[in-house]
Amino acid sequence: MPPQSDPPELDASALEIERTYLLDRLPDFPPDVLAYRLEQGYLPDPSNADEDNPVEGRLRRTVKADGSVIYTHTIKRGTGLVRQETERTISQPEFDELWPRTEGRRLSKTRSFVTVGEHLWSVDDFDNMDVVMAEVELPTPETKVTLPDWLAAVLVREVTEEPEYRSYRLAVRAGKLC
Repeated sequence: MPPQSDPPELDASALEIERTYLLDRLPDFPPDVLAYRLEQGYLPDPSNADEDNPVEGRLRRTVKADGSVIYTHTIKRGTGLVRQETERTISQPEFDELWPRTEGRRLSKTRSFVTVGEHLWSVDDFDNMDVVMAEVELPTPETKVTLPDWLAAVLVREVTEEPEYRSYRLAVRAGKLC
């Protein structure tokens, strides 16, 4: 089976509805997996953030399977299953100018994409941490999720509502390991 096409681009500003799962290892992927390399860093917390409605500013460098690179700046607000997300593509010089501000809050990972029915699954294998997680974006919070067999075999538990598994917290943890 040929590799699947690139995952769809996100709307510039939208609600992100996503369930997140902790895995005990990388799954045995089906043959149509597509993998990207990601480096992301988090900007310092803005002064208007609070515990009930945290704001995350993220920079990401994505190296796609064909070697092309995309730079993005994303703002996420909220926690849990439904969050507000605003994302824009930025230039490499803009990324390079902002990247030093993420010192101590960075992570890198390989993200694998697999489409199962109408759902796009993303599996992240984090560098320098013994953490593997899967995410699935959903059209509504009520959408039922059935784990594919290849993923269910390595499932530890759902961590959607566990703040310590947010990428920001993992980036801070990774920064302390360096």
